[in-house]
Amino acid sequence: MKNVSLDAVDHVDRAVLPIGTDYPPGHVLDWHEHRRAQFLYGATGVMVVDTAEGTWTVPPERAVLIPAATRHRVRMLGVSTRSLYIEPDAVPWWPATCTVVDVPALLRELLLSAVEFEADYGLSGREGCIATLLLHEIAARTPLPFHVAIPASADLAALCRGYLAAPDVGVGNAEWAGRAAMSERAFTRRFRAETGESPAVWRGRARLLAAVPLLRTGSVSEVAGRLGYASPAAFTAAFTRAFGLPPSRFTVAHQGGDPGRTRRAAP
Repeated sequence: MKNVSLDAVDHVDRAVLPIGTDYPPGHVLDWHEHRRAQFLYGATGVMVVDTAEGTWTVPPERAVLIPAATRHRVRMLGVSTRSLYIEPDAVPWWPATCTVVDVPALLRELLLSAVEFEADYGLSGREGCIATLLLHEIAARTPLPFHVAIPASADLAALCRGYLAAPDVGVGNAEWAGRAAMSERAFTRRFRAETGESPAVWRGRARLLAAVPLLRTGSVSEVAGRLGYASPAAFTAAFTRAFGLPPSRFTVAHQGGDPGRTRRAAP
């Protein structure tokens, strides 16, 4: 199914509903939730998924697992998606929070095939086997660290979301503590209690996440300078340490002109 609303087919008696959707650049799916669990794959572009608990940046050719009934928002940056909407009872192993995962060649090809199905596809033949195999392949994925936690309290959450929108290397703990009307020590202690990280470590990770969409249109040197790193080498080292891949893997030059291009063009 292509460019079909989930609401129009949610009633269909299938554990897995595959839907492909094309979005205009910069499109935002505002806060919403699904009755089903969602496997959201970006065949092209970058996605940024927000929930009350955190922010997940989904690089090209990766996917995010979204639990059922999780309120979320998605910002689409040049994205064509291939989604699976899955009955919760069919995936008792589904993670309790959003999780970014890699999408290897077999899983990608299965997704591209599945979005050609009708809503009431046959369960006993090829289509049913593909739907079953999709769940086996998703269950085998390993989580990737493309996320930061968001504090539960409104004042700290506002600081974090503001920083994610516009990372500033000049911002320090003293400034954040002042905005929260707290001493620096008390602020740091409270922030660590709500996120599991110090404010400085959190901001460093947030800057690296902000680099992923920037690398779609800028070089490693340009992104390093924009995010306040002393050199491209320092940026590359920090990015690779955090995510296990160098930032050059996410640039247009590395992807041959399209950072989200798949080996077989997504329809």
